Amino acid sequence: MRWVALAVAGALLVALGGPAGQVRAAEGPVVEVSPVQAGAGGSVAVRGSGWRPRTLLMVLVCGRATPARGVVGGTNSCANGDGRAVTTGADGAFRRKLPVAEPPVPCPCVVHVATVTGAQAEADAVLEVAGHPVAPLPAERSAGRLAVLSDTRLAGAGGLLTWFGAPPGRTLVLTVGNTGTGPIENPVFQVGTAHGVFAPEWDERQWHGTLAPGKKARIKLPVELSAGAHGDYTVTLKYGGRVLAEQPWGVGRPWGVTLFWILLCLVVPAALFRAGMAVVDRVRPRRHRPHRSTAQSPRPLLGPRLRRLLPRSRSAGPPAATAPVADPAAPTLPWFVPHSAPGGPAGQTSAPHDDRPASPTTPTTPTRKGPT
Repeated sequence: MRWVALAVAGALLVALGGPAGQVRAAEGPVVEVSPVQAGAGGSVAVRGSGWRPRTLLMVLVCGRATPARGVVGGTNSCANGDGRAVTTGADGAFRRKLPVAEPPVPCPCVVHVATVTGAQAEADAVLEVAGHPVAPLPAERSAGRLAVLSDTRLAGAGGLLTWFGAPPGRTLVLTVGNTGTGPIENPVFQVGTAHGVFAPEWDERQWHGTLAPGKKARIKLPVELSAGAHGDYTVTLKYGGRVLAEQPWGVGRPWGVTLFWILLCLVVPAALFRAGMAVVDRVRPRRHRPHRSTAQSPRPLLGPRLRRLLPRSRSAGPPAATAPVADPAAPTLPWFVPHSAPGGPAGQTSAPHDDRPASPTTPTTPTRKGPT
């Protein structure tokens, strides 16, 4: 029975992957430091395993940190000027020599390794910096701990104003749960937006509410970019110095702005051309047109048919000879028209007027009266 028990234990050990340290490496990234104690100005060898292949890492000496709690205060507690970068191999392992520098805060100190691009991952290893002051870690504000329970997504879509260069905005939606032993009240999240390989720009977003231990909540946080932003962005959510979620965001180009500039390049030259032609037309010399002759008769205002219906005035006819002046001593009769008395100048050609209508065959020529 003893041999059977040993055989079962060996089989379980092979199935789990060997010693306990290797099992822990399979669960996540691992960092080892040799030696674990060194003074400022010295160097240590840092080895890691369990990382993603071909991943860029940053190696730093940080104070006020432990492997259990992480780095309190983030990278502000690290000697950033003496950090080193390293890229993991195809097996996810690396080896790097790191100079020991005193962090800006007291120890306990660690060697902190974190990914620079891609999914966030980090690991810490204890390092004793000789001669550096040591102080106890600050008490934890809350015993609660947030964890993402569902996939993160960006809700919303762009509108017409976004097509013309307005700041694009979305809503980061995720479900988180409190896996700690204490409640979390009004948590303050950090939302970062990074364009390509550039460092993210962080904004604080507070969620109002209380999350009791073992409870979950649906959280919606607004995310907004600058005006005219386009391209591939990455939205990162952090809480308590830990990265909770990352979400890619592809922002389309604002083609309305391009259309506006194209129209502006067409309209402005056309307007300048018209203004220039108007100025040229105003300043160029005018041609002298011949004046209308005064002897030319004006155009009649009435038509020929209407002129035939109206009586012809004396002024409209050809100029006649001057009429003879009537003799005041000449006798006038009431039934005679002036200047037509018998024996006068007009009396020789006057004739009696016949009111009877003329026959169609009778000539209308007046009969000259003979001497009596």
